[in-house]
Amino acid sequence: MHADEVDIDEELVRRLVAGQVPTWADLPIEAVASSGTDNAMYRLGTDLAVRLPRIPGAAKDVAEEQQWVPLLAPHLPVVVPMPVACGGPALGYPYPWTVCRWLPGTNPAVDDLAAPEQLAADLASFITALRRVPPDGAPSSGRGVPLAMRDKPTRAAIAALDGLVDTAAVTAVWQGALRIPAWSGPPAWAHADLSPGNLLVRDGRLTAVIDWSIAGVGDPTVDLIVAWNLLPASARLTFREALDADDDTWRRGRGWALSISLIQLPYYGHTNPALAANSRHVIAEVLADTA
Repeated sequence: MHADEVDIDEELVRRLVAGQVPTWADLPIEAVASSGTDNAMYRLGTDLAVRLPRIPGAAKDVAEEQQWVPLLAPHLPVVVPMPVACGGPALGYPYPWTVCRWLPGTNPAVDDLAAPEQLAADLASFITALRRVPPDGAPSSGRGVPLAMRDKPTRAAIAALDGLVDTAAVTAVWQGALRIPAWSGPPAWAHADLSPGNLLVRDGRLTAVIDWSIAGVGDPTVDLIVAWNLLPASARLTFREALDADDDTWRRGRGWALSISLIQLPYYGHTNPALAANSRHVIAEVLADTA
């Protein structure tokens, strides 16, 4: 998926585990199918998972994720992937890596949610709890910034999608998003990547949130993207009301959802079908929401 991506396979993971956490050397290892882009995931036995960065940009986030996930966990209404061992570069693999607890559940499927209203409430409860965690000493979120900082890459993506999406329509929505006043509240925690692939559900309920690699503090509006990348229109009001999101915040969240999907689609269009499909879904939902 990336020009600077390292090669990772089961044999490499087996040798890394055997060399650095030999207690688990005899456990079976299996690649986990995922729409994730920056990290590879391998199941280790039945209770563990090995998570390895694919690219330098993901490698730099490992230490902060290992530090902050255990500190955030007690404040949250769902479980998170707790690290239980930390590995380092070896055998030609250049990055730090993590062994964490395997969490049961499945990724929610867009357009096939068992209880969308309940899931909307669960997501709002999670976001609210996360925002209440004191931000002292926390890393800054790269997505906790004004939308204007994404204008150049978003417009470049729109140009790259000419003929594939309604570029006039998405440009109009994006320009409208840029006119929304910037966040004026205090810095707050955001997961910053609440996409279907980073959520786990059981019996229609949210049970876990995974992949905390870009979490941090700033403008937390980006966590509203889940309203368009997962929730149906019928459940968005429940989600919005539970978060008490005003008009500017709601529209800014919609702008975030659009920008992320526009940038993802041309980049992953041929290498990550699941992510590309979700990006198309978000674009369609945003355009329908603003019609």
